[in-house]
Amino acid sequence: MSISDISTSIGNINLSNPFILASGILDENGYTMKRILSEGASAAVTKSIGMEERNGYKPPIVAIDDPIFINAVGLPNPGILNVGEEIKTARESGKPVIGSIFGKDENEFIELAGKMEEYGVSAVELNLSCPHVKGFGSEIGGDPNLVRKIVKGVKGAISKPVWSKLSPNVTNLLDIANAASDSDALVLINTVRGMKIDIYSKKPVLSNKVGGLSGSSIKPVGIRSVYEVKSNMDIPVIGVGGIESGFDAVEYIMAGATAVQIGTAVWKYGRAVFSKVTNELLEFMGSEGYGKIEEFRGIALK
Repeated sequence: MSISDISTSIGNINLSNPFILASGILDENGYTMKRILSEGASAAVTKSIGMEERNGYKPPIVAIDDPIFINAVGLPNPGILNVGEEIKTARESGKPVIGSIFGKDENEFIELAGKMEEYGVSAVELNLSCPHVKGFGSEIGGDPNLVRKIVKGVKGAISKPVWSKLSPNVTNLLDIANAASDSDALVLINTVRGMKIDIYSKKPVLSNKVGGLSGSSIKPVGIRSVYEVKSNMDIPVIGVGGIESGFDAVEYIMAGATAVQIGTAVWKYGRAVFSKVTNELLEFMGSEGYGKIEEFRGIALK
């Protein structure tokens, strides 16, 4: 097998490389997703979509002090009935498009997942973990019984694979991961609840006060979460959080991740980040003599 073969698969979804565009970054417009897919991403996850159009919070919605990146955008989206054409356009890339959805209860998740299946997505990602929107995030993602009910309900309603994106803002991650164990894969992690205060105005920077911390500052939390789940469960895991280089991705893969998602780094480096991380992954594999990703996936667990 050639050193250039960095393909991987999550169930029956085959990926040319382990790098997926995470939900929430340049993924509401079909042409933007299509372009990112053509420039190195192996798959793209749509912006989280709800039942109806949602405007989100008023600015300021982002607080940046590199490496600190906190956002509270409020799940803005056009609503499930208005994303079909965008997904159709993104699918023209020939690469997997994953439909991210959020809802307030099992019935909404089931209806949303059904529409995503109609639109031809390769899998549905359940956003069970938004840290800053009341009624759609931590209230659901922190309750094992609700998580179990939603996952089982969606799995029973559609034939497409179901991924569950979980929160680090819980008392016991393994409890939630086990509740979501009917999923075809777990996505770890969503952002960490955080806040930034302007010391001169003496007020929180974000209009919502609390937001989600992402980027390199949360990478150790993400890696620990993947490692913890893979040490206790036999389920595919997709790592997310602070991946800015191919070497960051290697850490996640050594912790057991099958693939990784990249979000904040796209804001930081632009679309070229996908070719950057791919080249760095190949550099690492060449220097260490690895012919395929499976040779070091989960190696830190042994």
